[in-house]
Amino acid sequence: MTYRTIVADPPWDHSDGYPKRRGDGYLGGVSVEAIAYPTLPVNEICALPISELCATDCRLFLWTTNRYLPDAFGVLGAWGFSYRQTLVWHKTNAAPFSGSVAVGSAEFLLVGVTGSPPVIAKASSSVISLGHHHHHSRKPEAFLDLVEQVSPGPYLELFARRQRLGWDTWGNQALEHVAL
Repeated sequence: MTYRTIVADPPWDHSDGYPKRRGDGYLGGVSVEAIAYPTLPVNEICALPISELCATDCRLFLWTTNRYLPDAFGVLGAWGFSYRQTLVWHKTNAAPFSGSVAVGSAEFLLVGVTGSPPVIAKASSSVISLGHHHHHSRKPEAFLDLVEQVSPGPYLELFARRQRLGWDTWGNQALEHVAL
């Protein structure tokens, strides 16, 4: 089976640490505590045969953080997609942690395409302000709702952490409907 819409939240490698929460709610320092799932180096993420799962006209929504934003563009290309847009998740209740020049309270959803997939509807903004669950890497369900509103199925979520009605999944935290 091939898919017209794919969402991927790769397990970016954080073996050198990531910001950790202090008792006062702020993030500071780094933690090398185990993440609840295995991570992959960028070259292994790029090597996944995602293009084999794509319909001729396919749209990819690829999650990334500031740290991996430059690498995410390489992943788009390695998987056969052309970059189209960046959506921003503004985490309205994120605990502040020190970024380079500003407090980090955003994640990014790169949109790429192969062919000419149709747009069902337009989202009202490329910045989505929603609260954060405070569970490492968990994304609000509202983002999959948005994907369904703007892009046609069939749908596939890569590196899925839960099941969603009407979606196939691949990942070690959800039922695998597809094989890579």
